[in-house]
Amino acid sequence: MEQRFIAQVIDWNQEGRGVARVDGKAVFIDDALPGEVVEWQPMRVKKSYTEGRISRVLMPGNARVQPPCEYYERCGGCNSQHIEFTTQVALKQRAWLNQMRRLGKVQPDELMPPIYGLPWRYRERVRLRAVYEYGQLKLGFQARQTHAIVDIDGCLVLPVVLSEALKPIKALLQSWPVGSVEGMMLHQGNAVIALTLQICGGISQKMRMQVDGLLAQLQQQSGWLWQWWLQAGRKTTLQSASATPVLAYGLPEYQLEIPYQPEDFTQVNQATNELMVRRAIQWLQPQAGERIIDWFCGLGNFSLPVARMQAEVVGVEGMAAMCQRAGNNAQRNGLAQLARFQQADLFAMNGQRLRRFGYAHKWLLDPPRAGAQALILALNELEDWQLPGRIVYVSCDPATLARDAGLLVKRGYLYRAGGIMNLFAQTAHVESMAVFDWR
Repeated sequence: MEQRFIAQVIDWNQEGRGVARVDGKAVFIDDALPGEVVEWQPMRVKKSYTEGRISRVLMPGNARVQPPCEYYERCGGCNSQHIEFTTQVALKQRAWLNQMRRLGKVQPDELMPPIYGLPWRYRERVRLRAVYEYGQLKLGFQARQTHAIVDIDGCLVLPVVLSEALKPIKALLQSWPVGSVEGMMLHQGNAVIALTLQICGGISQKMRMQVDGLLAQLQQQSGWLWQWWLQAGRKTTLQSASATPVLAYGLPEYQLEIPYQPEDFTQVNQATNELMVRRAIQWLQPQAGERIIDWFCGLGNFSLPVARMQAEVVGVEGMAAMCQRAGNNAQRNGLAQLARFQQADLFAMNGQRLRRFGYAHKWLLDPPRAGAQALILALNELEDWQLPGRIVYVSCDPATLARDAGLLVKRGYLYRAGGIMNLFAQTAHVESMAVFDWR
């Protein structure tokens, strides 16, 4: 007779798993919610913890809802559709604060209200992978727990215009030679939607004409202008006859339009990005005559609003091509006199290299998941008078933010405020912001 495992769930972690304790050992259970009693099966047993999955929910929590997506049980694109939306945000905030305390041994003086974002139809850029099974094309997200691809014909987190385009795009690609398609991307900009096809091998004139014909059809049906790009190897090039309107997103509060290319990093939702930039600017309070450094600046998502507030800004980024495009964006928006950009390896920073950038009144950090440890440790090599008076940190990984926050507090900074941004609703992924003042 198979052994039954029953547990009461007491918490929820940053990976979207319910947390229970069984015989003094932590158990992490997929899809379980705090307050629930579940029957579960162990999937991975370690010395200090066990990972499991639900067999049955014996006592469901009040926040458990029926997932609306037909692919949810298999698709790895989402893992929180079974949780009521406002509870998702509350659980993320609690998990984030737990990581601050546990990993960084710090917490903010003020816990900021979450930036909620939208529950559905928010994801304005998406990358889907392609595989072939018995000659049939499957196009979608990676499955839960495996590397398989879940074939989808629509997606509830995509805007309707992108979701409805998936089926006709896949039908066209299915007609091409088996193995020719590796994946695709969709980007919804201010004025145009971009389809990027990731192709293995060449593409014939007939195939090009088919794409042009499909986009004309999609344009007529949706009312949106469409363009297409081709990615072969590491090179991505525009294939549509016209380069206008450009693929771009806007920050209307600062009268900015920021062009980008499909491979560039941009936030998944323009509306939530606007809220994030607004909070960052409110915390930075840029003033004319101030000098501000924007580390990991990308295309200028924060640099250009800072410059619009008449402060001098230096944007620093690891990729020279990105610095070039950020400079072009500054020129395009009439800010070249206030914003300049330069390339540097920010993961190899030390005090000597940091001093070359000169004094800045304030910093903004927006690092990738790895965080900004080298940059923050370099502050230990500066005199107190050389330190920025305020640091605003935008994070896509609570664990590295907690680590870096602990380092900043150890250096002498005060952890003034912090909180989450729900940029990826229906997932456990957490973005957050924090602000630190020199003592």
